[in-house]
Amino acid sequence: MATRRLPAGARQRALLTVERLTLAYPDAHTELDFGNSFQLLVAVILSAQTTDVRVNQVTPKLFERFPDAAAFAVVEQEELEVWLRPTGFFRSKSRAVREMSQDLVRLHGGEVPPRMEDLVKLRGVGRKTANVVLGVAFGTPGFPVDTHVQRLTGRLRLTTAVEPEKIEADICRMVPPEEWTLLSLRLILHGRRVCAARRPRCAGCALNDFCPSAFAESPARRRR
Repeated sequence: MATRRLPAGARQRALLTVERLTLAYPDAHTELDFGNSFQLLVAVILSAQTTDVRVNQVTPKLFERFPDAAAFAVVEQEELEVWLRPTGFFRSKSRAVREMSQDLVRLHGGEVPPRMEDLVKLRGVGRKTANVVLGVAFGTPGFPVDTHVQRLTGRLRLTTAVEPEKIEADICRMVPPEEWTLLSLRLILHGRRVCAARRPRCAGCALNDFCPSAFAESPARRRR
């Protein structure tokens, strides 16, 4: 497959983004609370379509009741749904956590594997979730693409892609591997605090002098 062409100046903007966001968020880290790689894996699955704050309200008692993959693997779907109801989409999340745990027990003795190819074979685990676990829990470079990362990389015109895997590939072509995980975390923080979906605070943005979408008048113009 031919390599897709990046927007003009994308590499320079990407490296400037790394530099500026490193200064803006020097202590960037995942805002999910976890004690080990398995807890992080569960928390990331639960974080879909909700906030990290809400997940953190649920997981302490959840992990006390279900301390490992073996415990989640045998719980009844209906019981787990009660625990996960506050996170939203609790039926699909309960199924995903149970099936992922069953796969971990069956294929890896209940331990989270430290390789992308093994993680994405677990039911309920995609590349975004796997990249978070690899980068945060194992220190293996990965670039998770969530809705904030997708929005910001588009507004910065670092890529013209909209599919998460293509966005990941484009950013990883331009940025050194040692920056991948932290860049994703910093883009997420910046998306939450400054570059919001509906009303980005461009005047207070550390990237506004080179962002092609800065001070755009409408969402339609931001996508150009």
